[in-house]
Amino acid sequence: MGKVFLSRSRSSRRQFLGGAGAATLALASAPALADAIVKLPLPGGPDERPMTTAFPQKGALILQRTRPPLLETPFEVFDRGVFTPNDQFYVRWHWAVIPNAIDVDKFRLAVRGHVNTTLSLSLIDIVNGLPRVELAAVNQCSGNSRGYFLPRVAGGQWSNGAMGNAKWTGVRLKDVLDRAGVKAGAVQVRFNGLDEPVVPDAPDFMKSLDIDHARDGEVMIAFAMNGQQLPLLNGFPLRLVVPGWYSTYWVKMLSDIEVLDKPDDNFWTKTAYTIPDTPHANVTPGQTGVKMVPINRMVPRSFITNIKAGASESVGASTLARGIAFGGDTGVAKVDFSADGGKTWQPAKLGKDEGKYSFRQWEANFTLADKGAHSLMVRCTNSDGVAQPDAANWNASGFMRNVVETTPVTAA
Repeated sequence: MGKVFLSRSRSSRRQFLGGAGAATLALASAPALADAIVKLPLPGGPDERPMTTAFPQKGALILQRTRPPLLETPFEVFDRGVFTPNDQFYVRWHWAVIPNAIDVDKFRLAVRGHVNTTLSLSLIDIVNGLPRVELAAVNQCSGNSRGYFLPRVAGGQWSNGAMGNAKWTGVRLKDVLDRAGVKAGAVQVRFNGLDEPVVPDAPDFMKSLDIDHARDGEVMIAFAMNGQQLPLLNGFPLRLVVPGWYSTYWVKMLSDIEVLDKPDDNFWTKTAYTIPDTPHANVTPGQTGVKMVPINRMVPRSFITNIKAGASESVGASTLARGIAFGGDTGVAKVDFSADGGKTWQPAKLGKDEGKYSFRQWEANFTLADKGAHSLMVRCTNSDGVAQPDAANWNASGFMRNVVETTPVTAA
C-alpha cells in the first residue's frame, strides 16, 4: 500500500465533510511490528503482542495481523469514556485487497435488484439529499474474546478489545430503499463493499439482512463516526450500521445494495458466520449433528476497566470499581458487582444512558476485609431480562463469548 488519498477534489470534500480541505495520509509499506509490546494473558498464548502506530488515521493499537489488518483496541481505552476514539477503534477486514484511494467525486453507491428504479448515488446525494440521523451503537466482532476459548479454536486470537462504541451519523437504509422502490416479493437485501478477494475464485465478502430488518428505520448507512469522517480502515466513505447485531453485518466501504427476491445463498451468509442453534450458541467440543444458523443479535456484556488482573488493593480501604456494560441487542437494565467471587452481589451505579445500543458506564465501591486473593466480578442484565451466564460458552468458531468476567486481585 502506498499513499491514501481521501479526496482528489477539494470542493467536493468540503461538501461531503462540511469544511476541511483535501488531505493526504501516508501508510508505511511495511508497518512496524514492535513499537511496543503488550501483555495479553490468553490461555492459548502467546502472552505478548506487538503494538503498532503505522496505519493511517490510527493511533496505538494491538497488532493481531498485518494483512488483512486486524488491529485491537488496548483495553485501557475503554476506561476513558463510553465512546471509543476513532484513532483507537479496532479494525477487522476479511480480505487483504482493500482500496488505498477513494475519489469522492467518482464514488457511487448502487441500489439495484428487485426494485422499481436502479439508483447510482453519489456521496453528495447521500449526505445532502436524505434526512440525516445519528445513533450511538456498539460495533463488536463476532469473535471478540476468542483467545479465551478453551479448548482453543482457530481464528484471530482476540482479547476483549475487538469492539468499540461510536456515535454514528448517516442516513436510514429505509430511506435509500424507499427511493429505489422495493418491489413486492422482496425477501432480503445484500450488501457489498470495495474490498476484494486475494484470489479469483474466493467468495466476495457480502452479507444480507431480511427485508423487514433492513427497512426497520434503525439500520443506517453511516458516513461519520464520533463527529468525524469514517477512518479509511473503518469503512470510509460509507459503512452499514446494524445496531445490536455483530459487526460481520456492518459492511465497510459499502458500494452495492442489492434487493433479492429469494434467500441469499452466498458463502458469507449461508456457510460462514454460523452458530449452533442452542442456548448461548454453546456445544461441547466434538459434538456433531447440531443445527447451525447465521449469527445475528449480540448478547449482554460487562467489564471492569479501571482495575487490571493481578492488581494489589489495600485491605479495609474503600475502593472504586468502574467499567462499561452493554445490553447486546437492547439496553442495559442493571449491572451487579461482586467483590467475593460471586457469593454476594451489589447493584452498581449506572452512568448516562446514551441509547440502548451504546456502552454504558457503571461504578461500585467495595472493601476487601482480608488479606490475600480475591475475585472481582461484574454482570449485566439487559432490558429484556437476559443476564450474562456464569459459565463460558464454547463453539468451534469462537463466537459470542459473554460469560460473567472475573478479575483476580490481591489485598495487602
